[in-house]
Amino acid sequence: MRKLMIATCLTGTLLALSACGSRGVLNRDRPDEMAVTRQAPLVIPPDFSLVPPAPGAAPTATPEASRQAMEAMFGGPSARSGSESATLQQAGRAQAEPGIRSSVGDPSTNVVDKGATTRDILVAPEGDGQFGRAATGN
Repeated sequence: MRKLMIATCLTGTLLALSACGSRGVLNRDRPDEMAVTRQAPLVIPPDFSLVPPAPGAAPTATPEASRQAMEAMFGGPSARSGSESATLQQAGRAQAEPGIRSSVGDPSTNVVDKGATTRDILVAPEGDGQFGRAATGN
Protein backbone atom coordinates (compact mmCIF):
# COMPACT_ATOMS: atom_id res chain seq x y z
CA MET A 1 0.00 0.00 0.00
CA ARG A 2 2.84 2.35 0.87
CA LYS A 3 4.60 1.71 -2.46
CA LEU A 4 1.37 2.41 -4.33
CA MET A 5 0.97 5.73 -2.48
CA ILE A 6 4.56 6.78 -3.26
CA ALA A 7 4.15 5.82 -6.94
CA THR A 8 0.91 7.79 -7.18
CA CYS A 9 2.52 10.88 -5.61
CA LEU A 10 5.55 10.68 -7.90
CA THR A 11 3.36 10.26 -10.98
CA GLY A 12 1.22 13.24 -9.99
CA THR A 13 4.31 15.37 -9.35
CA LEU A 14 5.83 14.45 -12.71
CA LEU A 15 2.59 15.28 -14.54
CA ALA A 16 2.33 18.62 -12.76
CA LEU A 17 5.94 19.53 -13.55
CA SER A 18 5.65 18.43 -17.17
CA ALA A 19 3.13 21.20 -17.76
CA CYS A 20 5.87 23.73 -17.04
CA GLY A 21 8.13 22.56 -19.84
CA SER A 22 7.91 23.41 -23.53
CA ARG A 23 8.76 19.95 -24.78
CA GLY A 24 7.37 16.54 -24.09
CA VAL A 25 4.01 14.86 -24.03
CA LEU A 26 2.01 17.85 -22.79
CA ASN A 27 3.37 20.44 -25.23
CA ARG A 28 1.23 23.57 -25.56
CA ASP A 29 1.08 26.13 -28.35
CA ARG A 30 1.65 29.53 -26.81
CA PRO A 31 1.28 32.93 -28.44
CA ASP A 32 4.48 34.86 -29.00
CA GLU A 33 4.48 37.75 -26.55
CA MET A 34 6.98 39.66 -28.70
CA ALA A 35 4.74 39.67 -31.77
CA VAL A 36 2.68 42.70 -30.79
CA THR A 37 0.86 44.62 -33.47
CA ARG A 38 -0.40 48.18 -33.32
CA GLN A 39 -4.10 48.86 -33.62
CA ALA A 40 -5.27 51.40 -36.14
CA PRO A 41 -6.38 54.67 -34.49
CA LEU A 42 -10.06 55.48 -34.24
CA VAL A 43 -11.32 57.65 -37.07
CA ILE A 44 -14.15 60.17 -36.79
CA PRO A 45 -16.72 59.47 -39.49
CA PRO A 46 -16.93 62.14 -42.21
CA ASP A 47 -20.64 62.84 -41.56
CA PHE A 48 -20.09 63.72 -37.90
CA SER A 49 -22.36 66.74 -37.48
CA LEU A 50 -22.22 67.49 -33.74
CA VAL A 51 -20.63 70.78 -32.76
CA PRO A 52 -19.62 71.83 -29.27
CA PRO A 53 -22.13 74.13 -27.56
CA ALA A 54 -21.43 77.83 -27.53
CA PRO A 55 -20.35 79.27 -24.18
CA GLY A 56 -23.38 80.48 -22.23
CA ALA A 57 -25.87 78.67 -24.46
CA ALA A 58 -28.93 77.02 -22.93
CA PRO A 59 -28.64 73.28 -22.26
CA THR A 60 -30.11 71.06 -24.95
CA ALA A 61 -31.34 68.35 -22.56
CA THR A 62 -34.86 69.11 -21.40
CA PRO A 63 -36.83 67.53 -18.55
CA GLU A 64 -39.11 66.04 -21.20
CA ALA A 65 -36.13 64.30 -22.80
CA SER A 66 -35.07 62.92 -19.41
CA ARG A 67 -38.57 61.58 -18.77
CA GLN A 68 -38.66 59.97 -22.20
CA ALA A 69 -35.27 58.36 -21.58
CA MET A 70 -36.42 56.94 -18.24
CA GLU A 71 -39.58 55.55 -19.83
CA ALA A 72 -37.56 54.02 -22.65
CA MET A 73 -35.23 52.28 -20.18
CA PHE A 74 -37.65 51.24 -17.44
CA GLY A 75 -41.10 51.55 -19.01
CA GLY A 76 -43.88 53.83 -17.90
CA PRO A 77 -45.74 53.56 -14.61
CA SER A 78 -47.61 50.30 -14.37
CA ALA A 79 -51.19 50.04 -13.17
CA ARG A 80 -51.64 48.77 -9.62
CA SER A 81 -53.75 45.71 -8.96
CA GLY A 82 -56.91 45.96 -6.88
CA SER A 83 -55.36 44.22 -3.89
CA GLU A 84 -52.27 46.44 -3.99
CA SER A 85 -54.41 49.59 -4.16
CA ALA A 86 -56.56 48.37 -1.26
CA THR A 87 -53.48 47.58 0.83
CA LEU A 88 -52.01 51.03 0.21
CA GLN A 89 -55.30 52.67 1.08
CA GLN A 90 -55.59 50.73 4.35
CA ALA A 91 -52.01 51.62 5.20
CA GLY A 92 -52.91 55.31 4.97
CA ARG A 93 -51.15 56.30 1.78
CA ALA A 94 -53.36 59.37 1.36
CA GLN A 95 -52.40 60.70 4.83
CA ALA A 96 -48.62 60.20 4.41
CA GLU A 97 -46.43 63.26 4.74
CA PRO A 98 -44.63 64.07 1.47
CA GLY A 99 -41.20 64.69 3.03
CA ILE A 100 -41.27 62.03 5.73
CA ARG A 101 -38.12 60.27 4.50
CA SER A 102 -36.13 63.47 4.86
CA SER A 103 -37.37 64.24 8.35
CA VAL A 104 -36.87 60.73 9.77
CA GLY A 105 -33.09 60.96 9.55
CA ASP A 106 -33.03 64.44 11.10
CA PRO A 107 -31.14 64.46 14.45
CA SER A 108 -33.82 66.63 16.03
CA THR A 109 -36.55 64.07 15.34
CA ASN A 110 -37.96 62.64 18.59
CA VAL A 111 -38.22 58.88 18.72
CA VAL A 112 -39.80 56.51 21.24
CA ASP A 113 -37.46 54.40 23.36
CA LYS A 114 -38.51 50.79 22.78
CA GLY A 115 -36.48 49.45 25.70
CA ALA A 116 -33.50 47.21 26.27
CA THR A 117 -34.96 44.20 24.43
CA THR A 118 -35.16 46.09 21.14
CA ARG A 119 -31.61 47.40 21.61
CA ASP A 120 -30.40 43.84 22.27
CA ILE A 121 -32.07 42.60 19.10
CA LEU A 122 -30.56 45.40 17.01
CA VAL A 123 -27.00 44.88 18.27
CA ALA A 124 -27.14 41.06 18.20
CA PRO A 125 -24.47 39.47 16.01
CA GLU A 126 -25.51 37.98 12.71
CA GLY A 127 -25.96 34.25 12.57
CA ASP A 128 -28.18 31.45 11.41
CA GLY A 129 -29.91 31.12 14.79
CA GLN A 130 -28.43 27.71 15.47
CA PHE A 131 -27.33 28.71 18.98
CA GLY A 132 -30.29 31.02 19.69
CA ARG A 133 -31.89 31.01 23.12
CA ALA A 134 -35.25 32.20 24.37
CA ALA A 135 -35.71 33.56 27.86
CA THR A 136 -38.76 34.81 29.65
CA GLY A 137 -38.81 37.70 32.08
CA ASN A 138 -40.36 35.61 34.92
